[in-house]
Amino acid sequence: MIKYLEKSGRTREEALAAALAELGMSEEEILGSELIELPKSGFLGIGARPAVIRVSYEAPDEVVEEKPAEAPKAEKKEAAPAPKKAKEEKKAAPAPAPKAEKKPAPTDESADFAAVRAFVSGLMERMGIDAEIEISRRDNGGINVNLSGSGMGAIIGRRGETLDAIQHLTNYVVNHDSDKHMHISIDAENYRAKREESLTKLAEKMAEKAIKYKRSMALEPMNSYERHVIHTALQNYEGVTTASTGAEPNRRVVVSYVRGEQNDSNKPQSREWA
Repeated sequence: MIKYLEKSGRTREEALAAALAELGMSEEEILGSELIELPKSGFLGIGARPAVIRVSYEAPDEVVEEKPAEAPKAEKKEAAPAPKKAKEEKKAAPAPAPKAEKKPAPTDESADFAAVRAFVSGLMERMGIDAEIEISRRDNGGINVNLSGSGMGAIIGRRGETLDAIQHLTNYVVNHDSDKHMHISIDAENYRAKREESLTKLAEKMAEKAIKYKRSMALEPMNSYERHVIHTALQNYEGVTTASTGAEPNRRVVVSYVRGEQNDSNKPQSREWA
């Protein structure tokens, strides 16, 4: 089998000597040599190139050892899937917590209480809220409804807007076909009482500012119920008067400073009047 080897050197002789040394042969043992590229000295060593020579020689044929063929491996059978455990062995999901039992409606409940309870409980059921309903009579003949339980945040809504809507709807439905009109007030977790307290504090704070700076102070837009609370809180507050301005839903209360002689017994009454 003829093979070739290329080597380089400063001269043809050096290139040939390098090839013979690598092969471990003498010049008589090789088949021949061929000068591939002439050496070039260049100018002051710049651009110099070595001589390249190609040597041909006889190489023994490579003996390839044949490895005995491997016996085909037996195919591994996939293990059969383990039988499913019986249903009773499966990890059981935690049982849902039992719902608190609702208090049954009083059997001796009056007709107007029963009408209010029927509507409110049906509304809560459609809203998907489990609420306890407590109904009581007001001094002025109206009805108080207090809701409690989980999910009261959804019942109250932003600044009590949902609660107001439920109250308005309940008043409309219950009084629609009734000969007598009764005001139904609906609250959830004493939200209205807490809201009235915070509104009263806000009203007094704004009144103090109006007197201190001798100027009118406008509050943020409020619904009619919240405006009424502000007017009531400052009705007898010395030095200020209140009035509502703007159109719904941006109607708001303005707390005004009462100057000099106006701040006496003839002080104008606070007015909301929608």
